Amino acid sequence: MATRQRGRPRSFDRLTALEQATMAFWEHGYETTSVSDLTRAMGISAPSLYAAFGDKRTLFEEVVETYAVSYGAYGGRALAEEETARAGIGRLLSEAAELFTEPGHPRGCLMISAAVNCSTPEVEESLRARRNANLASFEARIRRDVERGALPPDTDAAALARLSGAVLQGMSQQARDGAEKEELAAVARLAMRAWPAEAPPAGAEAEVTGRAATGPPSPEAPVPGAPAPETPAGRGA
Repeated sequence: MATRQRGRPRSFDRLTALEQATMAFWEHGYETTSVSDLTRAMGISAPSLYAAFGDKRTLFEEVVETYAVSYGAYGGRALAEEETARAGIGRLLSEAAELFTEPGHPRGCLMISAAVNCSTPEVEESLRARRNANLASFEARIRRDVERGALPPDTDAAALARLSGAVLQGMSQQARDGAEKEELAAVARLAMRAWPAEAPPAGAEAEVTGRAATGPPSPEAPVPGAPAPETPAGRGA
């Protein structure tokens, strides 16, 4: 007598199911996405969901971890690859304008929008900790540029980092409200105007001063090798 198979069907694709769960949480947020919504989006039964991912909160934690190294990885790359904090955060905001509005997935940022109206303290705190960690990385990068002289010594690194975070979060919400890539890119460019001017590289000021000191002779100074001008007395002789 044939026995009935239990558990996940053989066609179950865990990575595909995780991506589908990501889309559901990204679109609707943590609190309003039910287990029924998830099983429908993932194409699996509730027992299969629990067997593969644990409960809803455990699944969401895995979604956030996966999102951070896929869709959300642009921020870390920008800060790591650009030479200055200004260039890194400017690139981050510019790329966010594209990510938040590109087709193929919900708009905005999952880590920002998924926390809206969240009443589960553990989830709320986890997302808050991630956002605060981003602010800390902004601030650390700005302070590094202040210390090495790339930004003025009176730069308020904490306020500048918080401004950058506020712009990023606002861009996410505006994307969900229908703002397009070009509109968000303009916001990003304007936000960067709030940054203090970058200091010139070490030695640049001395180089400029040196050029000024050894510049072309004044009109009154004799040019080397040229005959001396005639004096009025010499012309009358």
